Amino acid sequence: MRVPRIYADTSVFGGCFDEEFSEPSRALFEHIRQGTFRLIVADTLLLELQDAPQRVRDILFSIPIGVMERVELSVEVERLRDAYIAAGVVGPASLRDAEHIAAATVADVDMIISWNFKHIVHFEKISGYQGVNLVYGYRAVRIFSPREVI
Repeated sequence: MRVPRIYADTSVFGGCFDEEFSEPSRALFEHIRQGTFRLIVADTLLLELQDAPQRVRDILFSIPIGVMERVELSVEVERLRDAYIAAGVVGPASLRDAEHIAAATVADVDMIISWNFKHIVHFEKISGYQGVNLVYGYRAVRIFSPREVI
């Protein structure tokens, strides 16, 4: 059976230490460690984690390399990120959010997981990302909160 490939943005890592989001965030990472999901890690996530507290970075270090894949920032990712902004899905101030979605889309993940309800896990934003993806020849992206996945 094929293991679902998921992209968890930085909010999910930080969510492990937030009272409201801790339980589902930690459960999601435990599922990843057990091999239920394969975690796709983008350069964008790695850059954002550099500025995070050590305990947040340690979540990534606790995941076995064998259940992760890396997607690098590329011209293709940048083109799609810029298309989201040009289409008004998110504004220029949300460049990194758009970059998370673009990297996950280019990596052809099964799901994007986030706690960012303003710029990512929001019905209007999801429709916008999906529309741009279809115009650019990518499949519609599925976006969920950790609570919906576990």
